[in-house]
Amino acid sequence: MSDYHSQTQSIPTGRADMAVDAGLRSFMLGVYNKMALGLALSAGLAYAAATVPVLSNFFFNTPMLYVVMFGPLALIFISMFAMRNPSPTGANLLYWSIVSLIGIGLGATVMMYAARPDGMMLIVKAFLVTSATFGGLSLWGYTTKKDLSGWGTFLIMGVWGMVLAGLVNVGFAMFTGAPIEGFSIIFSVIGVLLFSAITAWETQQLKYMYYNIAGDMRAMSVATTLGALNLYITFINLFRFFLTLLSPRD
Repeated sequence: MSDYHSQTQSIPTGRADMAVDAGLRSFMLGVYNKMALGLALSAGLAYAAATVPVLSNFFFNTPMLYVVMFGPLALIFISMFAMRNPSPTGANLLYWSIVSLIGIGLGATVMMYAARPDGMMLIVKAFLVTSATFGGLSLWGYTTKKDLSGWGTFLIMGVWGMVLAGLVNVGFAMFTGAPIEGFSIIFSVIGVLLFSAITAWETQQLKYMYYNIAGDMRAMSVATTLGALNLYITFINLFRFFLTLLSPRD
């Protein structure tokens, strides 16, 4: 997995001007199709985890809660060290495991919003806004002549900055009994801006990746899966931030 990321960040900038061909369109379509299947599976699992009492109790009222909460992050970190040159089967196993755990975890969100009068409508609105934002920025990243490779370092630093800020807010809430006032709104606005930029950057990196590995069917299979995973995680983060911003304030 680490090899995949290092390759996408080392493509010469001149490749951005290469003509788009049928092979590239097929590759990108494969990425988007797999991502869409992942979102569909996540939606189904979220609904089942939220509405089937046996599943709700198993995943949210037992130690399985910690697997659902921390499993995706653990799998990502493990894959960075244990899957330096993943096989198509290994990449698929990683993808569907993370998608399944995140989908189950979203069941808790569905349960929380289902208790509100307009909760499910808010989820639908957030999904539609996320889809429009993601689609527009991914299209721009795919078609722009501007090289976005230099954004990578700053975007990754931004993500780590948000993680640190989130931990600080949690610590503040533990000591004072309440989170920092207005933190969730500011955090969500920054999150939307950051992951919007990541959407465009990741899309262009996938385009560069295709020109780097075209003809290597094994590498293209792995890149399709890991590319779908990156875009899937970006979409889910955007959805969560938009859901927070669209939710009414008490």
